[in-house]
Amino acid sequence: MQIAWGPEEEAFRAELLAFLDAHTPEEALTGYDFSGDAADDRELVPGWMREWQATLFDHGWMIPGYPPELGGRNCTPVQTLIYLETLAGRRIPRSGHFPGYAIVAPSLLEFGNDEQRAMAPSAIRGDTIWCIGMSEPNAGSDLAGLQTRADVYDDHFVVNGQKVWTSYGDKADWMFVLVRTDFEAKKQEGITFLLMDMTAPGVSVQPIRLISGSSPFTETFLSDVRVPVRNVVGKVNNGWAMAKALLGHERTMIADAFKERDEAKRMVGLARDHVGEENGRIADPMIRDAMTRVAMDQACLDLTLERSRDNMKAGHKPGPETSIFKYYGTELNMRRRELMVSILGPQGLGWEGPGYDENELKITRDWLRSRGNSIEGGTSEIQLNIIAKRVLGLPD
Repeated sequence: MQIAWGPEEEAFRAELLAFLDAHTPEEALTGYDFSGDAADDRELVPGWMREWQATLFDHGWMIPGYPPELGGRNCTPVQTLIYLETLAGRRIPRSGHFPGYAIVAPSLLEFGNDEQRAMAPSAIRGDTIWCIGMSEPNAGSDLAGLQTRADVYDDHFVVNGQKVWTSYGDKADWMFVLVRTDFEAKKQEGITFLLMDMTAPGVSVQPIRLISGSSPFTETFLSDVRVPVRNVVGKVNNGWAMAKALLGHERTMIADAFKERDEAKRMVGLARDHVGEENGRIADPMIRDAMTRVAMDQACLDLTLERSRDNMKAGHKPGPETSIFKYYGTELNMRRRELMVSILGPQGLGWEGPGYDENELKITRDWLRSRGNSIEGGTSEIQLNIIAKRVLGLPD
């Protein structure tokens, strides 16, 4: 039996391909590293990438399932699947900074007032760069233990504290920040979401450089930052429910970020070309077996993510099952990166310096960077606890 798309789906794909052929910027076709990490200090969100995101929005290709005013064209779930598969096959990203379109915009549309929902289009189009202020030095996986405080004075809050691992904090115009507004209430009941202008006095940002190279992560320090009361999203002291929904969007996004972009073909080519046996490392049956398992597991994850998207389009909000996506997606990415380093053999031991070509250095740096996947967005241990308690219903 052969499964194929019907005439309508093929017509949709042809329309998308024609758009990509006509508009994809040259920089996106020349091996640009979209991982957010690099060995040098290149600009993480270059101008051409922001222009590309705006072009996608203006033509209804940024988030196809959304209506036109939000950068889409009211696509069906099947059309969205074709769209994502096509971009993944060509290794073309939608954006160089994910927090705005993937996390902030859905949260504003769901929880914001009219004025705040009006900020969603610019977040999706990329006109406004957003960062998320959640993790703190002593409140990462135990997010409810955050200590950044916001004291109210008439028409404004005064915010003091520190956030860490803030993606794009040094590039962002706005921060979607979680603060403690009641130190007497239970941990989950005394926190609030605020929209904070990153140019406000008292905000300072320090980039964090990783062993894999430069990165989008920063530390953010808040000293007597004034935030208008009107910038509260939802209600004061009711931020935990929003935080859970936001984390659902983030964890699904993290898993989807590891959606295969021709990685299987890349691994096969690497294994064939790399020095070793007569036919390269591809001749090793253990390597072939590991590559096949990774490809099969990736296909299962992709299909599960598409089923989840269908459910969300039908009105179901992200729930604890997003922890499954985050855990499985990050573990799979770490397996994939480790396998590629294994294919390199001794050449996989260096991440900088002479004796290695750029491709080898990139593979090793990607592997080093992937070790953080088990921590960001909630540690793997926390995800397993959530899955056990809230998905499988196991006792404490």
